[in-house]
Parts: sequence; C-alpha cells; structure tokens
Amino acid sequence: MKNNSSTLGYLFITITITLGIIWLILSRPTLEQNGQYTIGTAEGTVRAEVTEILEEGDITLGETTQTYRILRVKVLEGQWEGLEFDIDYGQRQVRPPGILPEIGDEVLITLGQDQNNVLTAYFTDFVRTRPVLILLATFAVFSVVISGWKGIRGLIGMAISLAVIIYYILPNILAGRDPVLISITGAFVLLASTLYLVYGWTLKTHAAVLGTLIALILTGLMADFFVNLTRLTGFGSEDALFLLQAQNIQINLRGLVLGGMLIGALGVLDDLVITQASVVFEIHHTDPGLKFRWLFKRAMVVGQDHVAATVNTLVLAYAGAALPTLLLFSISGTAFSQLLNLEFVTEEVVRTLVGSLGLFASVPITTALACWVVLKHHEWGAWVKWLGPEGGGHSH
Repeated sequence: MKNNSSTLGYLFITITITLGIIWLILSRPTLEQNGQYTIGTAEGTVRAEVTEILEEGDITLGETTQTYRILRVKVLEGQWEGLEFDIDYGQRQVRPPGILPEIGDEVLITLGQDQNNVLTAYFTDFVRTRPVLILLATFAVFSVVISGWKGIRGLIGMAISLAVIIYYILPNILAGRDPVLISITGAFVLLASTLYLVYGWTLKTHAAVLGTLIALILTGLMADFFVNLTRLTGFGSEDALFLLQAQNIQINLRGLVLGGMLIGALGVLDDLVITQASVVFEIHHTDPGLKFRWLFKRAMVVGQDHVAATVNTLVLAYAGAALPTLLLFSISGTAFSQLLNLEFVTEEVVRTLVGSLGLFASVPITTALACWVVLKHHEWGAWVKWLGPEGGGHSH
C-alpha cells in the first residue's frame, strides 16, 4: 500500500505541476499585447568585448580622485555587430575603486546617435552572465552532494517558484489585478508545489501545506490591517515612482506593498511549517502514547526556539539589504523618531514585523494540524490509502 500510494502521489504531483506550468504560460498577460513597455536596459544596449586600452590616467571628480581608462570595444551582437567604438570608463562618473575593465572583458555598452546623427557608444555595465552561471552551477552541485535526491527536487522546486513569480505573479500585477489576491494564490501554489516535490505525497506534507495556506491568509489580513493603520500609500520608494511614470500601466501600489510583504515571508515560512510537521511526526513515532495536548506542547518547545532564531534572521536580512540607507541616516544626524515617520522606513518596519507575525502564527497552526493528522489519520479508513504514508523514515 505504501509503494502504491507513494507512486500515485508522485504521479499526481507531476501531472498537476506540469498542467499548472502550461496554464501559467498560456494564461500569462503579455505586456506587448497590452501596449505596455519593456523594463530593463535601454533598447540600444548590447554586449561588447574590450579589445584595447587606449589611455589610462587619474582624474578628480568633486573630491574623489580615481583612475580612468579609454577603451576600444568591439560590438558582439545586434545591428552593429563587428563595429568598434572608443568609450571612456571613469572620466565622467565616480566609479568603484579597484574595478577596471581589462582586455578580453565583456561589457554592456549603450549605442545612440548624437544631434549630428553620429553613432556614439557609452559604457553601461559589466557582463556578469558567466560568473553568475558558475555560482549557480556550484550551488546546484553542493545542493545535490549534500541533499542527494532531495537536493535535485529542491532545485526543481526553486525553478517552479521562479516560474510562478515570473509567469503568474508579475504579469498579473502589471495587468492591473489585485496584488494581494495574486500574491496569496501565487505564494500558495509555489510553496505547495515545492513542499510536495521535495517531501513527497505524505501526511506530513499535507499538514505543512494546510498550515502554509492558513498562515498566508492570516499574514495577508494582518498586512492589510497594518498597512491601513500606518497609512502606507505605496509611494515610498523610487521604484514605485518609476512604475507610475510607465505608460498604460495601472497598478494598485498599496496592494503591491501588501503583496511584497507576503512574498518576503515565503522563504522562511516553508522552512518553519515543514520543520514543525516533521517534529510532530517524529515525536509521535518516538512515543505513540502521547495525547494531543502533550504532543503539541513538546513540539512547540522546538517551534519556539526555531521561530525566535528565524525572526532574528528575517530582521538581519532586511537590515542587511537596507544597510546603505541606515549608514546614510547615521551620518545625517536625523532623529530616529523622525525617520520612523518616513514612508519608506515605515514600510520596511511594517514588512519585517508583519512577516514575523505570520511566522509566529504558522508555528502553532501547523503544529496543531500535524498533531491532529498524526493522531486521527488511522480513523479515516480508505482515505488513508490515497493520502499517502506518514512521511519520513518511519512511514508505515
């Protein structure tokens, strides 16, 4: 029965995920069809290779003295492939110290025409595709070496998560749909898919998925309440201003803040829910005679420690991302009470605290669900066959 139910479960997961991805691709609102614009580098931005360093020296811009270089580059793609241009690096803008383009480097340049219709080129950025791919390959290898088959399923789950965000969440928000509803549904789909893919069609995973759904709904309600309470408008960031300037795009910026809070808590939420479900099943396996109350109490001891460390991780992650802003405020001498009233600061505070509240809620919810499932599933008769084994190394 165990092997049959596991096989049926994995078959169901595979078919559901495949159909879901096809549906996401087919139902994706296309920006081109809606007459909307493309976000990214400028239209005339192409890859080029540095073939020669024509000049090097020092220049002072404001109070900063830096090294500049005049480069000859060869266009590698597009309409002007094969043409060579001379561009400057560091003559007009302050550049990071210690980073200079070398012969053989690939860079991004922007091509355009001046007022005399002469084709000109400007340095845009370095091409970072190769090192990023090397890092990604290293990550994949370590994931497989450390986690084995679960590591492979985890990588597939990560790809599914990115697909849901790229093909469902972002296009539907840009199409003007409710960011909160889109974020909740998209978040649940990607987390449920990942959990089932990595941990299988088991009772433990069912409890974790149900806990995820309830926690997401509660987090959404709390986010909506506190965004309204703090009167956040969604206009607190430069990115929001850029979105407002885009043509033919109608976005609910306040809803976008809510959706961002939900997605920001996802990375930690799946870790908490599956850990709590695993703890409950392992404690039950060790002492099958424990009643609901004591099983819940013992599992919550682990959950309390886990959530305390996780919330600290979440706060540090947000603080690390905002470190340049924090440094800017430190040297400005502005009072903390004044900073807290600035919308983009308040938004990050609300995002961190609401995300943490969602994590707090997920632990007892998932623990209670897992306790109920592990204690009551023997009473479900024929349904147990279709719901799969308990999960873990002690499935029976």
